[in-house]
Amino acid sequence: MAIRNIRVDGDDILRKVCKPVKEMTPRIRDLIDDMFETMYEANGVGLAAPQVGVLKRIVVIDVMEGNPLVLINPEIVESDGEQIGEEGCLSLPGLSGEVARPEHVVCKALDRDMNPITVEGTELLARCICHELDHLDGILYKDLAIDGLHRNDLPPEEEEEEA
Repeated sequence: MAIRNIRVDGDDILRKVCKPVKEMTPRIRDLIDDMFETMYEANGVGLAAPQVGVLKRIVVIDVMEGNPLVLINPEIVESDGEQIGEEGCLSLPGLSGEVARPEHVVCKALDRDMNPITVEGTELLARCICHELDHLDGILYKDLAIDGLHRNDLPPEEEEEEA
């Protein structure tokens, strides 16, 4: 396993649509392992393959410590409700913004053994699924931010001065 470089806003790969995974290969397994290691090292809860420079429809998520999810070729098949909350992204370090997302989602995907799975999520898991699946279509959360982005790595008084 290896920690990969996380691509940041401005890198063209983050705006591209990813291709479906057709079969599990040793390289894809290594990619998934690397994605988890990279996500944990960066203190993230989700990571999509384009964020590490790979245009494949693969997402890893771990919002419930100890229950890591691998979603290959994921698709949201049902969503309802609404939640508005703060989001950040490993590809936009030091920034966050409020985004409206569904309160509940149902996602169909393949697991790391290419078996069909259905994942149902609410609250943070629903938000994370939506956020990471957006990455697979070249969408960044900043595109959806209600009132734009703000710095979250500055003390409040310095953030006001910068505005």
